[in-house]
Parts: sequence; C-alpha cells; structure tokens
Amino acid sequence: MALSQVEFQRWVIDHGPALYRIAYRMVGDRHEAEDLVQDAFRSAWKSRQLFEAGRGERAWLASILRRRVVDHWRRGTLPTVAAAESPLDVGVAADDPLANDYSDEMQHALGKLPLELKETLLLVVVAELTHQEAADLLGIPLGTVLSRVSRARTRLRETLLGRAGLKPL
Repeated sequence: MALSQVEFQRWVIDHGPALYRIAYRMVGDRHEAEDLVQDAFRSAWKSRQLFEAGRGERAWLASILRRRVVDHWRRGTLPTVAAAESPLDVGVAADDPLANDYSDEMQHALGKLPLELKETLLLVVVAELTHQEAADLLGIPLGTVLSRVSRARTRLRETLLGRAGLKPL
C-alpha cells in the first residue's frame, strides 16, 4: 500500500525537525543540513512503496537521511565544527525539549567525537530511535549501540567540562 500525499506531509511535519537536527549535528552547516533533509524526503517520496508498515516512520526516514549524509562525506565534505565565538541561529518549527543542550559548545564537543560514536548518539538522542532501531539501522549488535552511546556521552561530558574549566567526576 503506497503512502498518500497527505500522510507523507504529516511525516514531514512530524519528523522534519528531528531529521534536521540530526543532519545539522552530523554536518555542522545549516544550509547543508537543510539540503540533506530535503534530499532525504525526496528519496523517501520516490521510494514510498518500499516502506514497511511495521517499521517506525522516523527510523525509516533516518536511515535514508543517514545514507545522504554518508554520501555527503564521501564527496569529501567533512563535518565542520562551529567556532565558539560565532553564534548559530538554528531554528526548527517544532518545540525542542533539548534546545538548551544544543549550544555551540555542544556542536564543538560533537565535532570531536569519532564519526561512529557521533552517529550512534545522534540516532538515539536526537532522532529518538530506540537502541534496537539504531542497531538495526546501523547493522550492528544492540550491545555495540549501548556501548557507543555510553562512550559518546562520557566523551561529551569530559569535553564540555574541560571547556568550562571543570574536572569530570
């Protein structure tokens, strides 16, 4: 059963802000993130007949976005890290309960993470996928996802505390 245009527009409204936050955190550039999300939605629309009803909408869309980001990196465009002194205006149309956690300092700390840790953390925290959905999407065991998320959080905490001149507990 193919997805209707009305259903697809609901997906864009419901999942667009989260996909944008993922893309932005992965590439570090507002305009590139917008382009990547638009490309992901275009691909999703073209292949909407492949969507399996039992699979989560956001997980499916995040998997498409992930492929777009990887393609972006393969073209030689590495993620950028925003300088702490350059303010960023990253607005999204939806309420973001973690908005205060996405500061320039957080972007800088994310930029220091190895890509596999960063990607796994963003899928779980920003895309709000379950650990199992992230494992399925990445094609890795659940334990690896749990470990990566834990290590990523530890490294972020250390980096953020170090930038603030504090010592980790």
